[in-house]
Amino acid sequence: MTLSTRPSPSHTQMVNGDIRTIQRQRTWQQFKHLQKGFENTRGVQLFYYSGTIEILRPGKAHELFKTVIGMLIEAFLLDREIEFEPTGSMTQELDGVAAAEADESYQIGPFRLAVEINFTSGDITKLDRYRALGIHEVWLWEDAVLEVYHLSREGYEQCDSSRIPELADIDLTVLSTCILLGETSRVQSIKQFRAAHPA
Repeated sequence: MTLSTRPSPSHTQMVNGDIRTIQRQRTWQQFKHLQKGFENTRGVQLFYYSGTIEILRPGKAHELFKTVIGMLIEAFLLDREIEFEPTGSMTQELDGVAAAEADESYQIGPFRLAVEINFTSGDITKLDRYRALGIHEVWLWEDAVLEVYHLSREGYEQCDSSRIPELADIDLTVLSTCILLGETSRVQSIKQFRAAHPA
């Protein structure tokens, strides 16, 4: 008797309050059917790429960090009177190919930015999914570090600073420190961030 070494078509991970269910070998039509079933359910994010569906129920820590990061991005833009469109967890889709609901997302001029909190590692590459959607820049918060990836012709490149012109002056080391500080004090987080980034 030979045991199969193929990964299970469905499994669930629970980390830091996040519950992520992975379903492999699924079609776009199955994803759209599932999406319709969740359309009146709050607090659930759905993703699709390359035959894999992810269902994420974010925990408290996940929601806290995504809110703090959004707060700091928006403070930076507002302090400089830069117009932007906050698109939150709006579903972004390329029919039949990919779908994502970022933790936070923004349209800043011609650029689209997605922010993701990563406590659990999915079975698909997040960046491949966002590349298919044409997202110009992805910010990943993982292991207490913010990593920035900007889309080029060859794919995403990790950068030392944002290549979105309106965000290029943000010091990512300071930002990461302020995100961690925001876990205990949002007031001190934004005060320290603004002190390091005077308008």
